[in-house]
Amino acid sequence: MTEAILLVGGKGTRLRPMTVNTPKPMVPAAGVPFLTHQLARARAAGVEHIVLATSYLAEVFEPYFGDGSSLGLHIEYVTEREPLGTGGAIRNVASRLRSGPDEPVLIFNGDILTGLDIRALVDTHETSGADVSLHLTRVEDPRAFGLVPTDATGRVTAFLEKPQTPEEIVTDQINAGAYVFRRSVIDTIPAGRPVSVERETFPGLLAAGAHLQGMVDSTYWLDLGTPQAFVRGSADLVMGRAPSPAVPGRRGDRLVLDGASVAEDAKLTGGTVIGAGATVGEGARVDGSAVLDGAVVEAGAVVTDSLIGQGARVGARTVLHGAVIGDGAHVGADNELRDGVRVWCGARLPDGAVRFSSDQ
Repeated sequence: MTEAILLVGGKGTRLRPMTVNTPKPMVPAAGVPFLTHQLARARAAGVEHIVLATSYLAEVFEPYFGDGSSLGLHIEYVTEREPLGTGGAIRNVASRLRSGPDEPVLIFNGDILTGLDIRALVDTHETSGADVSLHLTRVEDPRAFGLVPTDATGRVTAFLEKPQTPEEIVTDQINAGAYVFRRSVIDTIPAGRPVSVERETFPGLLAAGAHLQGMVDSTYWLDLGTPQAFVRGSADLVMGRAPSPAVPGRRGDRLVLDGASVAEDAKLTGGTVIGAGATVGEGARVDGSAVLDGAVVEAGAVVTDSLIGQGARVGARTVLHGAVIGDGAHVGADNELRDGVRVWCGARLPDGAVRFSSDQ
């Protein structure tokens, strides 16, 4: 197994305002762009060649990762001019693949944090003789996901999109966003138009009699599509709950990057990350949060389960709980923002303007 496709073209709408200036895979998680963790785990599993399928803010990726040599990889970049969906994006990069028709190609969604045993998925694919193999995971409430029931041998029997009634929920297995394709199958995806692998490619292959194999791996799995999930994923990486060889420091309650300034009596807990050049003032408490590069948390502020953008400022004694502060935003002193409140990039909130706010 030597090559993979990473789908990193999404706009990250649910993660705004953090994705206004930065594509979702490049938002820092545990001190480095989230994509770094995926690339490092792929390399650790033996992948050598990766094609990034880019679209939104595509110009950001190559200046950061270059040819991939610093990670022991060879990375190529293919940009969609118009959004093509998951299947269309896979087909759009097919010309860059080097595998023979029957060889396996790994495919990852660019917003999934997972402890998947990548080698085991490839082994399952090869020993079963499948055309496509899917990583499946089990969730308590599958209504927001696509269900993937399998038979006793693990062979996929159906694809059921977002069931709602008890009768429709026939399994707790969902599509976890990592696949192995037989190389020749990729060439059967229609070119030059939007295609969804979940709604078109996989059901079509199943209807045509193709062999789709599921492998249930219920280790750590998290869709990082929302700010709350992204912050939790970053904290889990710092604390070692989610595996990655790319975390730039020791696992523990906190990760403070080079150039950050943290007051001696400030308290950092719960997998908090303080980015390069960021400042945390006297008596501040930051729990389970990510404070990105150059941001400032002033004295006495309390920040919990929140995401503070690059160059943003949180005023003295301000309380944030489950909030998102965009890049360059300024929240004045003595404010209280809770329960999913988002402050847009560059916005300014005066001192004491909000004592409590909620999106409920």
